Amino acid sequence: MTSALWYFGRGSGLVTLVLLTIVVALGIGARSGRTAFGLPRFVVNRLHRNAALLAVVLVLGHVLSLLFDPYAQLRLIDLVLPFVGQYRPWWQGLGTLAFDLVLAIVATSLLRHRIGARVWRIVHWLAYLCWPIALLHGLGNGTDNGTWWLWTIAMACLATVVVAVGWRWSPSFARFPQRAARRPNVLQEVR
Repeated sequence: MTSALWYFGRGSGLVTLVLLTIVVALGIGARSGRTAFGLPRFVVNRLHRNAALLAVVLVLGHVLSLLFDPYAQLRLIDLVLPFVGQYRPWWQGLGTLAFDLVLAIVATSLLRHRIGARVWRIVHWLAYLCWPIALLHGLGNGTDNGTWWLWTIAMACLATVVVAVGWRWSPSFARFPQRAARRPNVLQEVR
């Protein structure tokens, strides 16, 4: 059972990184006024949301499997407080920080209707910070950190995000039009 937890922890961490890369790229594509990736905007939005949900489920699996794995020796405090871990505290702390940022993004997304779009958007920008922290965590903390295949996947993820961010900042990126101002409700005008 122990080796199964360890392999699941490693695999779920890597798949989560790939999914977070896809989430960042799709999130950028969803903001464009042009067709992103040859798909209509509603499809890009739906893919972005579903990939994000799957990434959250996998990161929870990653954390929980390593919490119960006797080799990883994580403590509950290591899951929420960065840089206090016993094994590679810097690299593990980056993972904890990325996890905390994901939790903040999820919490504000669930409370979006209560906190408002402006606060949600500000916190949602943490995804740009979360992604490189998660990438560094995976490259520095994992037992596979020296393997060619991990570095190949990590560099493909890096290239994907760099291209997406470069497109976002380029003049060819057209932000989708702002919503038209709402007309006052006829019933409100009568009162």
